[in-house]
Amino acid sequence: MSDVRVKIRTAEAADLVSLVSLLAALFSIEEDFVFDERRQRLGLALMLENERGCVLVAESAGQVIGMCSGQLLVSTAEGGLSLLVEDVVVDEQWRGRGVGRLLMAALSDWARAKKVSRLQLLADRNNVSALDFYRSLGWKTTELICLRTFLQ
Repeated sequence: MSDVRVKIRTAEAADLVSLVSLLAALFSIEEDFVFDERRQRLGLALMLENERGCVLVAESAGQVIGMCSGQLLVSTAEGGLSLLVEDVVVDEQWRGRGVGRLLMAALSDWARAKKVSRLQLLADRNNVSALDFYRSLGWKTTELICLRTFLQ
């Protein structure tokens, strides 16, 4: 990762501008989501206040360079808590330097402290670099697919 120090910490309200910018980059890759600054800012603010959630940032030289978030769910399959990993994104200039790995390790540590037995996430099937990243961390695909609907 070079000699530049990267710190992982809990996100704060003061990070919202940077977090929204990172989500804009993420949503430009994912086909199922359209970036809407107002909505993403509202969602992030809710996540920051969510006691059953976690938003982490990677920071270097005072700049936010990556983020990840997750929310606790009750899993009937596990008979306990699971963690839905919501967003994982690293600034393009920092990709491939271990920042995502640090973020995911810190999120896993947070989940372990909450007695979580399984982490799960959704990933765009066409985002090959993200899928390769998760596989390199030991994540496995399942036979499940994601379905969704919107309430009017």
